[in-house]
Amino acid sequence: MENNTEITATRKSFAAIDIGSNAVRLLIKQVVEPGPHPKLNKALLVRVPLRLGFDVFSEGKISEKKEKNLIRLMKSYRHLMKIYGTDVYRACATSAMRDAANGPQLIKRVEKASGIRIEIIDGQEEARIVYENHIENMKGRKGNYMYVDVGGGSTEINLISDGGLVCSRSYNIGTVRILNNAATEDEWKRLRKDMKDLSQSYPGIELIGSGGNINKLVKMVKNRDKRYPKMTVASLRELYGTLKPLSVEERIETFDLKPDRADVIVPAAEIFITIADILGSSTIYVPVIGLADGIIDDLYSRSAADN
Repeated sequence: MENNTEITATRKSFAAIDIGSNAVRLLIKQVVEPGPHPKLNKALLVRVPLRLGFDVFSEGKISEKKEKNLIRLMKSYRHLMKIYGTDVYRACATSAMRDAANGPQLIKRVEKASGIRIEIIDGQEEARIVYENHIENMKGRKGNYMYVDVGGGSTEINLISDGGLVCSRSYNIGTVRILNNAATEDEWKRLRKDMKDLSQSYPGIELIGSGGNINKLVKMVKNRDKRYPKMTVASLRELYGTLKPLSVEERIETFDLKPDRADVIVPAAEIFITIADILGSSTIYVPVIGLADGIIDDLYSRSAADN
């Protein structure tokens, strides 16, 4: 648990719940300076590795045990939101819940038990939320950039050219899905073909990475410039070459990784390297953004518009 801000119930606050294939996150931010370019401070970040995707991508549904744990967790998150005086929230479930045969029934039971309403969002919506989280930083910027968000169940991409969004796409290729041998060759072919076509139409694409794994990988590379959140593809490839032969236990011991990070970090690196190689990108920028941040930015924008 990370807690950087004193609890201040008088401040307007927003919460995001990101129910991913590997972990379930609660992020609460409080508004410090409202306006067109608001300042929002992170008040609370909780990450619990429920690993729903390991059920879904092997058995096709979420097990009774993990359903009970999800309900327990949503009750806990509801209490935390009350403590922080947060009543504006959005809970989004992504790839694992999209694929789960019992997903729609499960979210109804979660809402009945905890009061939290969960939306199962599609890949396009997931990509849009991540993209719009940082669109203000991209407006007016010349050149071609691709946001790549690698999750447990899917990979979302957004191509931006000269500050404008060209396309958003989602692929059923994710770290947990790969570990369960559930990423199909047809889906890999679709990703490779799309990347090749886009690289020909938009040369010189620079990569911007998001997701917990790339955030961790950029901290692990050797000789990185700590002033800038970026790494070379060559340094990522070198790190991948070190991690790949190690067992999960060896990765935990050697790199001080959490167990639920030590297994998924290798397929995440594979996805980023594959995309970078096809695009011919030499650098990956890692501004530490994610779905939960995008959800809160979206909530704030809607709230400001209503007022």
